[in-house]
Amino acid sequence: MTIEEIKSKVNNFLLDDLEIDTEKVHDDARLKEDVGIDSLDYVDIVAFVRREFGFKIEKADMQDVVTLKQFYEFIMQKL
Repeated sequence: MTIEEIKSKVNNFLLDDLEIDTEKVHDDARLKEDVGIDSLDYVDIVAFVRREFGFKIEKADMQDVVTLKQFYEFIMQKL
C-alpha cells in the first residue's frame, strides 16, 4: 500500500465518518488543535485503523504523532 492510498483512506474516514471540515484536512494539520480530534474520536480512529489496516494502535505509539502527515507515515511504518 502506498502513502497516497493511506492518505486517501484516512482523509475519507475523517471527512465522512468524523465529519471534519474539508479545509481542516491537510498534511500539516495538527490532530488535536487543527482537526479537533478528541478522546472519543480517538476510539473511532483506533477501530478504523484496525479494520482498514489490520493493526491496533496503542496510545504510547501515538505520543509523537502530531500532524496528519505524521499519522499517515505512522501507518505506513506499521504496515
